[in-house]
Amino acid sequence: MNNKLFWELLEPEHPKAEAFCRKLAGDRDEGDDLYQEALVLAMSKLDALRDHTAFRPWLYRIIVNAFRSRSRRPWWRGRVRLRSEHTDVLQSDPSNQFAARRWLERAFTALKPEEKALIVLFEIEGWSVAEIAELHGAPIGTIKARLSRTRLKMREHIARLLGSVDQTAKKSEAGYALPRSETATD
Repeated sequence: MNNKLFWELLEPEHPKAEAFCRKLAGDRDEGDDLYQEALVLAMSKLDALRDHTAFRPWLYRIIVNAFRSRSRRPWWRGRVRLRSEHTDVLQSDPSNQFAARRWLERAFTALKPEEKALIVLFEIEGWSVAEIAELHGAPIGTIKARLSRTRLKMREHIARLLGSVDQTAKKSEAGYALPRSETATD
């Protein structure tokens, strides 16, 4: 194992890979733990990397696999907390930003670790479909289909949540209304 080579290959990728781990984990500390775990794994497997020009997708594959493994652990809640800079699409009204952020967090709870990684890489990190396809060793069309299905899954989860919110509101309103016989005056 060549530690010097590992650090040379990692240097240009370090800031983005570290940020990716934090976004994927949804928490700075959890992301840093994930990144350290992935680096230890990557360093131990560097000899298996035949083409050093493929270091970036190889490293991200290790990160995604480490995240997937962590997601199977009972203590892991699988929550991704999106920061306000990623939900700043609703003008400057903080209440709208907060609401959008909460709905996105809830939508993320419906996703599997692989789907979370896909959305974070594409939507937040700005990877191209071709780069993600290379990372996963899958055709571009497959990645496009996975992205589409994952977005649909998020939309459907939000719609179900909104439906349950509407039902709760209707029940709550009905619970506060007095029966007609009690409101009538004799």
